[in-house]
Amino acid sequence: MSSGVGGPAGSAGGDRPARAGRKSSTTTPAHRDKLRRGGVTALQIGAVAALYYASGKLGLFQQLVRGQVTPLWPPTGIALAGLLLLGPRIWPGIALGAFLINRSLGPSVPAVLAITTGNTLAPLCSYALLHRVAFRTHINRLRDALALVFLGGFTGMLISATVGSSTLRLAHALPADGFWPTWWVWWTGDAMGVLVVTPVLLVLRSAHWPKHAPPSRWREATLLVAATIGVGFLENAPPPLAFLAFPLLTWAAFRFQLAAAAPCALAVSTSAILAATRGTGPFAGHTLVTNMIALQAFNGAAAMTALLLAAVITERNEAQRKIEETCRRLAEMTARIAPESGGPPVLPRDRGDKEGNGGPTRRP
Repeated sequence: MSSGVGGPAGSAGGDRPARAGRKSSTTTPAHRDKLRRGGVTALQIGAVAALYYASGKLGLFQQLVRGQVTPLWPPTGIALAGLLLLGPRIWPGIALGAFLINRSLGPSVPAVLAITTGNTLAPLCSYALLHRVAFRTHINRLRDALALVFLGGFTGMLISATVGSSTLRLAHALPADGFWPTWWVWWTGDAMGVLVVTPVLLVLRSAHWPKHAPPSRWREATLLVAATIGVGFLENAPPPLAFLAFPLLTWAAFRFQLAAAAPCALAVSTSAILAATRGTGPFAGHTLVTNMIALQAFNGAAAMTALLLAAVITERNEAQRKIEETCRRLAEMTARIAPESGGPPVLPRDRGDKEGNGGPTRRP
């Protein structure tokens, strides 16, 4: 009896490790997948932080106010593009990059933390607003371009400008009469980062090498690049010729849509900023406030022209393509249901018609 009882008990005990082993083996792939996703997220956060810091250092070469407020702040464009493409999980990268770049500028640690909070919340707010209106990253509709301008750029960046300027004022890093000039440059600089840098990054994500483009298309693209470089030099020339950028932006938007309009807007805005910081071209001989207003008006007009016009042209082309596709399908359906003779289909005679031969009649 003891051996009979011990046998089943022993076999049952031997089955437990086997079942446990099978259970652990089934959970291993899920655990590995979770670790892989965590590693990818960590790499994305690190990449966003590095790009934020590097672009911030680059943007500081254009500083106009207190050595840390610039007319174009590329990190905001990188932050919003990262949120739109990778999701809100990469926000620690934005916070880390903002902390590192602001810590290197010298304010106290509490001031750095406050400015970092504003710099992190601003793109998150812009992302939330764009997500609420079903923004498409391809910016192939007019509503997408308008949302990026007014919600992503103008509205969301109010947070960073207000928090940053207030922090500098409370830290006695700004005089009382310097608050509003700093706030204005901070807000417009962050907004210009969204309007100018974010579209370029969104375009790069879906960019591909054209395989069947005719040679004339390549010649036109080369001419557009040369014209962009030429306009950049003219913006720094003594005569006020910055307005020549707008025919260039119109050309890029009509012929190449956002793929060319966004880089052209970035190029002409960068050239204008260089002219303003050097005090050359149309910005020579004016006060700081006058140059700030003129520069931000020019950059805003250039960015909005490129974005809105490219979106309108893309939307029109898409509508035309759908109309042509619908006409083609209707033609195919008509060809299938028409008689083999090619004439129109025979319809029955109405009751009000006079009875002649009693047969069906053709209607024109």
